[in-house]
Amino acid sequence: MVAIGNGDGPPTLDAGIQLADQHAFMYATVGIHPHEARLADEAAYQTMEQLARHPKVIAWGEIGLDYYYDHSPREIQKQVFARQMELAAAAKLPIVIHCRPSEGSDNAWEDCLGLIRDQWAPRGLGGILHCFTGNRAQAMRALDMGFLISFAGNMTYPKAQQIRDAALDVPLDRLLIETDSPYLAPVPHRGKRNEPAFVVETARRMGELRGLSLEEVGERTSRNFYSFFELAEMDEKKVSTP
Repeated sequence: MVAIGNGDGPPTLDAGIQLADQHAFMYATVGIHPHEARLADEAAYQTMEQLARHPKVIAWGEIGLDYYYDHSPREIQKQVFARQMELAAAAKLPIVIHCRPSEGSDNAWEDCLGLIRDQWAPRGLGGILHCFTGNRAQAMRALDMGFLISFAGNMTYPKAQQIRDAALDVPLDRLLIETDSPYLAPVPHRGKRNEPAFVVETARRMGELRGLSLEEVGERTSRNFYSFFELAEMDEKKVSTP
């Protein structure tokens, strides 16, 4: 399990680490979310460089672009994204990507995947497209650059056919599932505060889509996680039918 470590941006960049330190099975990321890109400064970058050395930190993120809310100016988002890719490369950590375009547009996807192609893919460290909401073509572009694709509870929503279409074509060994807690609780919990226990419903829907049992989805995605991050598999409770 990974706790995405953005917190509320500086100065809570160790939020994920604080959780990970309490549980042997939990790991953390470190990074500045595009919402808080406007708050990034040299002190924050230095703090992240230090936090990235923590033994529980296994990735840099979530980072990327968000043109839906535009909480930070887009040019600032791009600059902070690029700077964090440099820092992640120096730390030899893969990156976890957040990408959300404007309504009815692919603008953030074009910019995000373009920046990854030019500034990240040649480094060979790969990453994860977190809470994927794009289309099949965008997923394939990321796969070609060494990324895994992670699907959250929104893939269970009736209008999310584009996400399900992408999920159907992602190779099984490049597939992950997640909560995006506290957001995007899957059906039948939609509208409630999301929590890790609800990921079973995302696994169930993924299994229906791919012709796999609930247990097979849990086992395969867990194996993908441990393999990608080169971690020893732990004896966690497997995903099972409640």
